[in-house]
Amino acid sequence: MCCIVSLYYSVLMAWSLFYLVQSFQYPLPWALCPLLRNSSDFDPECERTTSTTYFWYRHVLKATDEIEMGGLPVTHLSISLFATWLIICISMIKGPKFTGKMLYVSVILPYFIIFCLLIRSLMLEGAYFGLKNLLAAKVPALYSVEVWRRTGNQIFLSMGPGFGSFTAISSYIPQSNNCVMDAFVVAFLNLTASLTATLFVFAIMGHLATENHEKCYLRNAKTVQYLIASRMLPPEAQLPDSLYHDPSSIYSQWFKSLPEQIKDVVLPYLSNCNLTYQLKEVMEGPGVAIVAFTDIISVFSGSTFWSIIIFMMLANLGLSTMIGIMHGIIIPLQDTFSSLRKNIILLTVGICVSLFLGSLIFVRPSGSYYVNLLDDYWASLPLFLTVILENIAIAWIYGARRFLADLIIMLGRPISPIYRWLWCFLSPFVLLVLFLSALIHLSLKSITYLAWNSSISNEVIQTYPSWAKVLLIILITITILPIPAYFLYTLIDVNFSVSVSRSRTTVIFKPEAKGNPLRPHPQLQLRQSQNS
Repeated sequence: MCCIVSLYYSVLMAWSLFYLVQSFQYPLPWALCPLLRNSSDFDPECERTTSTTYFWYRHVLKATDEIEMGGLPVTHLSISLFATWLIICISMIKGPKFTGKMLYVSVILPYFIIFCLLIRSLMLEGAYFGLKNLLAAKVPALYSVEVWRRTGNQIFLSMGPGFGSFTAISSYIPQSNNCVMDAFVVAFLNLTASLTATLFVFAIMGHLATENHEKCYLRNAKTVQYLIASRMLPPEAQLPDSLYHDPSSIYSQWFKSLPEQIKDVVLPYLSNCNLTYQLKEVMEGPGVAIVAFTDIISVFSGSTFWSIIIFMMLANLGLSTMIGIMHGIIIPLQDTFSSLRKNIILLTVGICVSLFLGSLIFVRPSGSYYVNLLDDYWASLPLFLTVILENIAIAWIYGARRFLADLIIMLGRPISPIYRWLWCFLSPFVLLVLFLSALIHLSLKSITYLAWNSSISNEVIQTYPSWAKVLLIILITITILPIPAYFLYTLIDVNFSVSVSRSRTTVIFKPEAKGNPLRPHPQLQLRQSQNS
């Protein structure tokens, strides 16, 4: 699973890296529509949409209108992807000490940046209106299973359970380390970052809605002037000259003062400038997060500086996630095949080169649609199932009581027994609900993606072809198959000598191979100890 996730997740980091490089110029390349060759006119395709959306689909992705339309990898994205894998490869070769120091920067820096962005966004006009609407927007979402599925998927991807990253990295941590406190800190920081980002986004949306609210009034004013010039309205309907100083209040006063007859004539020509309606329009803006970020950047003064800051944050977040995923790939291989420990550099380079070549499929003109396919529909199912099985293995097979006792021994202090009930009941229940919601989402609903339609210069919702669902089933099967396969291999290859008695039972694992005594395998024995 780590290999497939790393293929498309590295592309997300490559996108951020490309935007980061493009940010070192003024004006920003996505701030204005490009001019036609040998002309002073703007590109008509860009004029039919926004400059940020046009830049994303036509310049960055060079996107096709459908997923079936292929093409060679886009050159500038391939270079950005190569730079991404080069950074990841060097970080892994330097070893745990270097990556540990790098993670301090790549994890802590985004928290500092997002806090600065929140403070800056709160200074904008209309930020309070956006925050006021936050609660009203979020409460209905609490009852949506789809919202919880997406939230669970995002939390699992950001925190890393199920990828083996925690297990791999924990082998470098001293046994006495307070892992319970670490778990609390990681969860708390993740929650803090999510809440801060939510406040930041709604503050920006409130500001954009307020700006659009005033622009809407000015557009309506031009419409009224045109109607008066065309003699469709009497001169008495003329707007006051002071409108441009305070469009919101003056426009409302002007409209209320109009006679009913004039209102009936002018109303069909005017746009709805209600602030709540404008907020809804902003929230239904670009469907791609990175386009939304470029829109947000345009709000700030000194947009070049904030663009560098934001895309540095996104690149750092991607790097910290990729380092965790790569540890989940390389360290298990070293532990399983001891010969690979002698050639760690060669192993790391070989894996990074292979994954780089595999990820080139996602930087083709239709590559972003494949990224959406995996991220929206594939990742959650095997991830939830893996974590459910891990939870069952620890809580019910190894035993939550025994696992709690192990933690007490390691930490040298008592731990609340409530953890045992959380591991045994609450966690499996929540995970099962998330898994079933992901399964229902994939089975019963048609799978769709957001595509670029060049004829109308807009994003449209397309349905994935039937082979995409077959591809998802194959990938899910490949990801899950090693779990039952290894379980069957263990049953066949390992001796289980079990004896039954009425006395108390102690479970002991001892290495004993089947057929070849030189190969140790876990053997399960039940040793009897008489009641005294």
